[in-house]
Amino acid sequence: MDEATGLRERKKAATRLALHEAALRLASEHGLDRVTVEAIADAANVSRRTFSNYFSSKEEAIFHGDAVRLRRLLELVRQQPPDAPPWRALSQAAEQLAEEVYGNTPPSWLVRRRQLRGHPGLVAQQIAAYTTIERELADEFVHRLAGPDPELRARVLAATFLATLRVAVQHWIEHPDGPLRDTLRVALAEAAPTPAVEAAAPPPGTT
Repeated sequence: MDEATGLRERKKAATRLALHEAALRLASEHGLDRVTVEAIADAANVSRRTFSNYFSSKEEAIFHGDAVRLRRLLELVRQQPPDAPPWRALSQAAEQLAEEVYGNTPPSWLVRRRQLRGHPGLVAQQIAAYTTIERELADEFVHRLAGPDPELRARVLAATFLATLRVAVQHWIEHPDGPLRDTLRVALAEAAPTPAVEAAAPPPGTT
């Protein structure tokens, strides 16, 4: 990537973040139903057309931060050792994400998230984003599982993990008494499959 391309990408990322932060702030202050795309664009000092170049709706703009975190989670999962048991790999990636992203979460962010939780438009956005990541996680683990019907088991594993992650984060947002990592550890341990169910396939080329 040359310097000019890198600069353009940084500007795009900055604009996308500005729109996300403006949408989150306005929605928490006035309620999502009372916020317009035009208001978000004005708050971010861009045009309505520029908003449309980055997001298809105000709900997508608000959920942008969560979408970025989910993509980062997928990256961290892919960085785990290929011979690690699937649930352990998922759990370690989740804990690393908690440290990277939520380690220094300002109280204002928690307040805003509590104000917006449960809104139908955001729930639909969340379901769509989680469904996409669920498929990619399942594809990542289907070849790591031994035993019958690994495709189905990989999908169940991915769905269980993401549901646990979502519940843990929501519980922590509502009760931020300690670091998210601690809440995640409890939730992931509670949802962990039995060793027999999670048994990893042998590395390629071995018997």
